Amino acid sequence: MVSVGTWCRYVAHKFAYSLSIGWKSYKVGQITETQVGDIVWKNLFQGKLTYLHWSKGEQMVPTIAGEGGAVLVRKLPSVDPMNVFVGDVVVLKDPEKPEDYLVRRLAAIEGYEMVSNNENDEPFILEKDQCWVLADNESIKPKEARDSRSFGPLPMTDIVGRAIYSLRTPVDHGPVQNSRYGMHYDSPVLAVELDVAEMAKSTKR
Repeated sequence: MVSVGTWCRYVAHKFAYSLSIGWKSYKVGQITETQVGDIVWKNLFQGKLTYLHWSKGEQMVPTIAGEGGAVLVRKLPSVDPMNVFVGDVVVLKDPEKPEDYLVRRLAAIEGYEMVSNNENDEPFILEKDQCWVLADNESIKPKEARDSRSFGPLPMTDIVGRAIYSLRTPVDHGPVQNSRYGMHYDSPVLAVELDVAEMAKSTKR
């Protein structure tokens, strides 16, 4: 059973996300000013803050099973250093296949100095709104990892969400080990939406 305090934090997160979606839609001209409230209330009462994403490949072992697995992804109100943190497992647009998405761990953000193991490579500092992502699987070669070691820095805006729960098999599943800040930030979302999902399953039995 989820506590009242957790529910209150969840509703606050949901309201912030709903407000963000409404404001973004208004700014790009998709809706009028009078429709912002409708979008906010619709997302607040009908929407969810998570969705399931299927990840393929061995790049994120052991976080995700080698043959692939589903991850529960937290939608974010905005992608910036206030909402996404170094150490988080994120879902982002594939820079080589824009219609696809990758799951990788955020290793560095703007202002970080990047130093290569290859002494021929010059150190550099990530520019504003850039990020560096890496695969979790340390046993595969950098080229096979399909991360920033092969395609370089990426814009933070390529990130679409944070993976918060991994379903490796029907009996092997659990929260994703993200940054301390990310896990604290997502804890009410995970608690409420998993609880609601379990209640829905019980009702169907």
